[in-house]
Amino acid sequence: MGIVSPVGSRLSDAWTNVCEGRSQIGPFDDFDASDLSTQIAGTVMDFDVNDYLSPKDQRKNDPFIHYGVASTIEALKDSGLEVTEENGHRIGVAMGSGIGGIKFIEDNHDKMLAGGARKVSPFFIPGSIINMTSGQVSIMQHITGPNISIVTACATSTHSIGIAGRSIEHGDADVMLAGGSEYATTPLAMAGFCSARAMTTRNDDPAAASRPFDVDRDGFVLSNGAGCVVLEELEHAKARGARIYAELVGFGMSGDAYHITLPPADGEGARKCMSAALNDAGIDPSEVDYLNAHGTSTPAGDVGETVGIRRTFGDHADKLIVSSTKSSTGHMLGAAGVAEAIFSILAIQNQVVPPTINLDNQDPACDLDYTPNTARDARIRTVVSNSFGFGGTNGSLVFRALD
Repeated sequence: MGIVSPVGSRLSDAWTNVCEGRSQIGPFDDFDASDLSTQIAGTVMDFDVNDYLSPKDQRKNDPFIHYGVASTIEALKDSGLEVTEENGHRIGVAMGSGIGGIKFIEDNHDKMLAGGARKVSPFFIPGSIINMTSGQVSIMQHITGPNISIVTACATSTHSIGIAGRSIEHGDADVMLAGGSEYATTPLAMAGFCSARAMTTRNDDPAAASRPFDVDRDGFVLSNGAGCVVLEELEHAKARGARIYAELVGFGMSGDAYHITLPPADGEGARKCMSAALNDAGIDPSEVDYLNAHGTSTPAGDVGETVGIRRTFGDHADKLIVSSTKSSTGHMLGAAGVAEAIFSILAIQNQVVPPTINLDNQDPACDLDYTPNTARDARIRTVVSNSFGFGGTNGSLVFRALD
């Protein structure tokens, strides 16, 4: 696994920070945001692009590609997998993004307005399109198996992991690098989310701005980042003596068919998605120990997910441990799902549930055990990780400790 995030760009740092309830949300100085209603964001921590790309290649690509490439390189290192001429065709890449190269688009548009069409970079198109993270990784690592990029808003990297897993199940590959990346703290993207009134305006207290399930939540915090997990067919992994963090046993998808940004109040889309994932895993809802919630800190979203969880898990919902790590990281959009999958897997590895920080006054309509403010030791064998996106697209993953 590999991660680039506001809470750290090394697995151990990111895990420690979310478990200790540290928030890295703060003001940013990439541009003058004084005329925006939201002036805070989650920018990546402890990241040096020079460790992964030459200055020439940096200039050719949007930062979301920088982050995505870095996370896959770190994931490959962590896996101990060596890509060779003999096995490269059995390895694939599935790295997506929710928005893609919007900074590169904005920058090149400014150049054209200032100096005409000749000022536009010849790398503008390949440096901004969403599938180029997968493309660059494939080229850099000589990976010649499946090469795809999924775009489903905030569910992107969850869907990437699920579809990658099914690609292995169907025999298309033995190994898939899967996840997503995002760099959306740009003037246009920030202005768009502000106009939609989707983001928090708690500019005077950034660390407390992302507060899922709290009565005082007022929107999400936009964050940048990336993540990648190496999925491998079980016997293939065993044969090479790989360290196995957990097993991906279930994946579900659904569509709300309701609204472009709001979830239905009855949580039906979320219920169908989680139920599909549990059915795919062949497990009863009572077997789930921990659920990493989508939990974005929006008024409608948190309630809808709560209702969906209750409808999915029935009486077991009162025993289920839930938390939203977005309370620490903010919302990394297309990279959120893979970051939360990583935290879900590390919860199994460490038998620790990371907290929902800033949960000081729990909303009565959000009436589950959300692990407020302090991490908790717990027996964790099976975990569900949720991601829901604009357009009503939903994804759920089920991870389990390996027998």
